Amino acid sequence: MTDVWSPIKVGGMQLPHRLAMAPMTRSRAKPDGTPGDLAPTYYAQRATMALLITEGTQPSDDGQGYLATPGVYTDAHVEGWRKVIDATHTAGGRLFIQLMHVGRRSHPDNTPHHRQPVAPSAISPGEDMFTMNGMQPVPEPRALTTAEVKQTVADFANAARRAIEAGADGVEVHGANGYLVHQFLAPNANHRDDEYGGSMENRARFAIDVVRAIAEAIGPEKTAIRLSPGIPTGGIAEGQNNDDLYRYLTAEFSKMGLAYLHILYVRNDSLLDQIRKAFSGVLVVNRPGRQREQIGSDITAGLADIEALGSMSLANPDLIQRLKTGAPFNAVRPALFYAGGGAEGYTDYPTLPEA
Repeated sequence: MTDVWSPIKVGGMQLPHRLAMAPMTRSRAKPDGTPGDLAPTYYAQRATMALLITEGTQPSDDGQGYLATPGVYTDAHVEGWRKVIDATHTAGGRLFIQLMHVGRRSHPDNTPHHRQPVAPSAISPGEDMFTMNGMQPVPEPRALTTAEVKQTVADFANAARRAIEAGADGVEVHGANGYLVHQFLAPNANHRDDEYGGSMENRARFAIDVVRAIAEAIGPEKTAIRLSPGIPTGGIAEGQNNDDLYRYLTAEFSKMGLAYLHILYVRNDSLLDQIRKAFSGVLVVNRPGRQREQIGSDITAGLADIEALGSMSLANPDLIQRLKTGAPFNAVRPALFYAGGGAEGYTDYPTLPEA
């Protein structure tokens, strides 16, 4: 029987087991989007995870929405990520950079040159966002022109090339959690009347175009995407036929020979099983809130090839050792998930000898 400790091939990588670190925003980058000075330590500490998926990383100035998130499109960004990736590889780890364009989930105070958010349509998510001046309402975004949509696709491909230049093992497109790719998928966020709006196939076009462009730029074996069926984060409502949308996307991505498809799943129905059967490649599943005793259950049930773990791997740099030995976990400190730029709540979680 396949279990979490069975090796697996992902793209061109041979992974020693089947537990990955899920992508988690940490808001500790430098003002220009270069990864912070402690980022190499943070990722290298967790290199015993089979695969590290980084925090969301903007592919362009327009892609930034939150304070202190990293980018991967300038020379300085590349040099910063190279330090992270070199440290991770030296520690024996493998790393995919997650490319995250937030779209309308942005505030001008958090972005270069105080840029107005951009989105499929000029529809606000109806939420507040933390800025240096406290919580503020997210303003109405500007609708991208068709030409700008195509340029955004090119921006993703360029960022992917730069990630590989920095030494990354691949990239994961953030198509989940109410960000730009997800906004194109959702009828309540996408009122376009061009080739990227209207029908289910048109609303899915942006996601497919982005993944295809990246696969052509760096190779499909280094390309992945994360989706979150039915999750309403950021004001998203996918409509009554959202399962059809995800079945369609799964079939399209299955044709591409991607490194993996990553599903953030919080439902208790058959869609995940349908996605598993329809996707011919490696399926990564992330189920937030699962307990220690549930780790590996999707793998043994045949619903996933790899399970991605979030706060467990954030709070336990040596999570794999703790799981194998039955040692207790460190307490998670949510108040420090995004706090400040220092080691507290970032690189100061103890390993077993220290604990």
